[in-house]
Amino acid sequence: MSTTTVTKLASGLTVVTDAMPHLETASLGVWVGAGSRDEADAEHGLSHLLEHMAFKGTRRRSARAISEEIERVGGDLNAATSVEQTAYYARVLAADTGLALDIISDILTDSVFDADELEREKAVIVQEIGAVEDTPDDLVFDMFSQAAFPNQPIGRPILGTRERVSAFDRGAIGAYLDAHYVAGATVVAAAGAVKHDEIVEATERLFKPFAASPAPAASPALYTGGDARQKRRLEQAHIVFGFEGKSFRDPDAYAALVFTNALGGGMSSRLFQEIREERGLAYAIHASHWSMSDTGLFSIYAGAGGRDVAELCDVALDCLARATRDLTEEEVARARAQMKVSLFAALESSGARAEQMARQLLAHGRLIPREEVMAKIDAVDAEAARLAGRAMLSGPATIAAIGPVAKAPDPDRIARRIAGV
Repeated sequence: MSTTTVTKLASGLTVVTDAMPHLETASLGVWVGAGSRDEADAEHGLSHLLEHMAFKGTRRRSARAISEEIERVGGDLNAATSVEQTAYYARVLAADTGLALDIISDILTDSVFDADELEREKAVIVQEIGAVEDTPDDLVFDMFSQAAFPNQPIGRPILGTRERVSAFDRGAIGAYLDAHYVAGATVVAAAGAVKHDEIVEATERLFKPFAASPAPAASPALYTGGDARQKRRLEQAHIVFGFEGKSFRDPDAYAALVFTNALGGGMSSRLFQEIREERGLAYAIHASHWSMSDTGLFSIYAGAGGRDVAELCDVALDCLARATRDLTEEEVARARAQMKVSLFAALESSGARAEQMARQLLAHGRLIPREEVMAKIDAVDAEAARLAGRAMLSGPATIAAIGPVAKAPDPDRIARRIAGV
């Protein structure tokens, strides 16, 4: 029997809860359907800065008071920014859900964006940008997205640039909030020891300042593929190559995920066995598939010594090409089982349940029952997985590489290797 309840308020804001009576705590938060891909050029990095500034004080609470109030009841408060969404969430005892929602609404509707706090937080983000630049296995994925979607918000790093972040002022933050933090783009989600009617009543009262309007449409993504590399004096080359993947609205999205997991999602996968276990060419090797509302990215990441780069890439590309032709039912069955265990394990957490509900409502406009997800995973056989793999490999390639990367292939060589030329 379903324990979830959804209510859409007159303003357009959606409230969803999942009662888990065996728990004593609750996870709840606000998910807004706006992220880095919704930023204009002059706003690059603003979504992430806004997430940081949300905790820096309101007219009722100082920055210190926000942290002390939530921690006085043993709770914790956090936020996260992605390409398409921004989330503000808390975990508290059941009796303190009202306090947590009050604090989150306060920071989203009545923050003061103090000028001194803004300057300090901009400096912190500039340091965060530097930390990513010093972490090649993180930076290479930013480079990969930029090469795949050049000169587009969807491909830009979420953190922004030093120059853009340093230039933001309170006016820019206010304008972005007014445009994107609206009721039609917002979901309040709660799971655990929660009562739906109480969450609805509090949401109606606390989020009245959110404009009763729909979310503005993001610019459509245009995947082109490309090549981005940095030569650095590093012990390892960090390489990501791949192709356009499937949107989470695409009928073949689950087949693409199964293909990806069978290829490089675990220790029994083809890539791990061939690259690491049999040849010792890389310590880390895995495949990923990331779905967004109108596109996706399929990729393979590997870290290897400079002298092994050429062989590593050739072997990985050969594994990839063969998988589109001869992936077996046994491999697909393992991948399906791994996906289902990961899904069920994640949903044992109230925080993961709240997040999943919010993301499904923002992405699909409805909750997707677990039985439906399981059925879609189980419906993927080897032929469907192979077809999804072939479809992804039919488009232009993208590669990003950092370190001793002189022997890393360019997109044309990747395409030729995949084609067996």
